[in-house]
Amino acid sequence: MPASPPPVPAPETAEADCKPRVPLAIEDWLTVVIMALLALITFANVLVRYFTDASFAWTEEVSIFLMIMLAMVAGSAAVARNRHIRIEFFADSGPPRRQRALAIFGAALVALLFTLIALLSTRLVWDDIQYGETSPGIGIPQWWYTIWMPIVCVVIALRAIGVMRRGGRAAADDPSHPSSPAIRDEERAP
Repeated sequence: MPASPPPVPAPETAEADCKPRVPLAIEDWLTVVIMALLALITFANVLVRYFTDASFAWTEEVSIFLMIMLAMVAGSAAVARNRHIRIEFFADSGPPRRQRALAIFGAALVALLFTLIALLSTRLVWDDIQYGETSPGIGIPQWWYTIWMPIVCVVIALRAIGVMRRGGRAAADDPSHPSSPAIRDEERAP
């Protein structure tokens, strides 16, 4: 009796494998909230400057912190969606097996990098607490700002590990993304 071929997974199973355990909506909503806060703070500062010839001293410091958080949170979503910076000529060309291997390798490097940044920034937070550093603009404890760096770096590293566990597939394979299988198949069709 000949051996039967392995069963082909149902579309629901393959689709479920691409879904992250932690929804990407968290990063999406955090991005929206941070952008709204940045807009409100900047708009309030412009109004105060226009009507009073003074400005809120705290807005620059808080805006810089929010911009850094925005970049980190959006970076986490980009890693989970496998849309981080890469050379697409190499990453999206060649056979699917090579593309998956490169995606896994890239995710491993991202996980390693952000794990190292998390460890080093944890030391920074400890130094800020130990030496009582205060922010230059408004004099609040500096660790209020730096505590978020290791936390978000760990989140990014976990998102990269998730991409590795999914075999290099993005958390939400978007058919409109240029590197998605649907777009590549359309481009190859005569």
